[in-house]
Amino acid sequence: MKISLRKETPAALDLPAVAAWCFEDDPLASGTVGLLPEETRKLLAELTESGELKGKAYERTLVHRPAGLAASKLLVTGAGKKEKFRPVHLGRLAGAAVRYLRARGVREMVWLAGDGTTTEQMQCLAEGAVMADYDSDAYRTERNGDFRIDSFILAGESLAVSDELNAALERGQVIAEAANFARSLVNEPGNRMTPTILARKAREMASLAGLEYQELGEDEIRSLKMEAFLAVAQGSEEPPRLLVLRYLPADAPASPVIGLVGKGITFDSGGISLKSATDMHEMKTDMAGGATMLGVMQAISRIKPKVRVIAVIPATENMPGGKAYRPGDVITSMSGKTIEVLNTDAEGRLALADSISYARQLGCNVLIDAATLTAAVAVALGKVMTGVFGRDQQWIDRVISSGTQTGEKMWQLPVDDDYRDLYKSSIGDIANTGGRYGGAITAAMFVGEFVGDTPWVHLDIAGTAWSNDEKPWLAKGPTGVPVRTLVHLLTHLGG
Repeated sequence: MKISLRKETPAALDLPAVAAWCFEDDPLASGTVGLLPEETRKLLAELTESGELKGKAYERTLVHRPAGLAASKLLVTGAGKKEKFRPVHLGRLAGAAVRYLRARGVREMVWLAGDGTTTEQMQCLAEGAVMADYDSDAYRTERNGDFRIDSFILAGESLAVSDELNAALERGQVIAEAANFARSLVNEPGNRMTPTILARKAREMASLAGLEYQELGEDEIRSLKMEAFLAVAQGSEEPPRLLVLRYLPADAPASPVIGLVGKGITFDSGGISLKSATDMHEMKTDMAGGATMLGVMQAISRIKPKVRVIAVIPATENMPGGKAYRPGDVITSMSGKTIEVLNTDAEGRLALADSISYARQLGCNVLIDAATLTAAVAVALGKVMTGVFGRDQQWIDRVISSGTQTGEKMWQLPVDDDYRDLYKSSIGDIANTGGRYGGAITAAMFVGEFVGDTPWVHLDIAGTAWSNDEKPWLAKGPTGVPVRTLVHLLTHLGG
């Protein structure tokens, strides 16, 4: 998608479609509907009187051959109640317009923008438009992907075109393309996204982005004494890979060095503790945490914040088989801590445990991990919010604040030593599951056993990395959560 700015009166825009928006309380004068010619607004007044145009959230009203405009179509999208509106919602409105118009064969559209449009709003508009132009139908012979918006033009008679606004658009496009890259990885089926293929995709991206890339194979992983990670991998015929990507700009402060650790289980059958067949096909998404970190690294390589970042992604499958690890096994993690395996389907935390230890060994002094770790977090928070855990409130608050700014909703859940008894082991240091109650908490705390005194934030994205519901602004399937949150965090550490 090509995104551009244009200072031009709405009436003169001779293009297939023009998009405007309005609030529910005043649909004829609010938002950018107020920028339309009087003749056009008279037409909209008739639609308001008939009840067709109300301005309710994400309501879309299409007018063909609108009076007063050179464009063939006018789309008005409702923004709902004004008091609930924030800049991030502007991106959703743009996304809703993109998805509506492209489904009707429109490939070039104009989004009306006024003089008061801020750089934050411009970035949100670009993010929303680019993310809306993605579909998870790569393997259909008749694809929605054949319908695309090739050109998204932001225009207005009083629009103050500037380098700052253009930079905001570019930044928004970069971030959205990175989120879409992560979405494309998550969407791949297990037979087309093995650890080896994920490693190749990461290597190709790193090469194009100018990132340092390192790939550790099974022998190297074993030499690091990552027995917890290897235990998960040993049931699969597919060899594991440990992916390390470095963004270390020379002009960045020596500290902090942010370690991004993402769970990269390319398919999770549950192992010997086999999952139910009902929804097992969705377990291709169990590498969404790893995909997140690859998306973040792609974005920051182009935005170039002055911060040092190292991403560590353990990639493997969790499969049953004659060599698979078993319930009752005791394994020794890279840290030396022993783990009793009570359930082989609690495998992600094992891979994260060794990867976090390795990130610390590489010099990371702040750790942020993302993982589709537990179904329990979706029981607690549904599909709306990502569960946030950690042991450093300052960093937790920073992450949640970034989520608020980007519209990726998050909620902090407790980390408390009273939960530790739930995953005590009778024959090892800790057990890899704490049972049904407080499952998201005990899983997070298990991961936290390996961070030492390093500031740490854990994001459980099991409920938010994938949506089975089509949104007006976003296709069903992978969501890209929390790529935008982490990019915002890393690009705003200076203030």
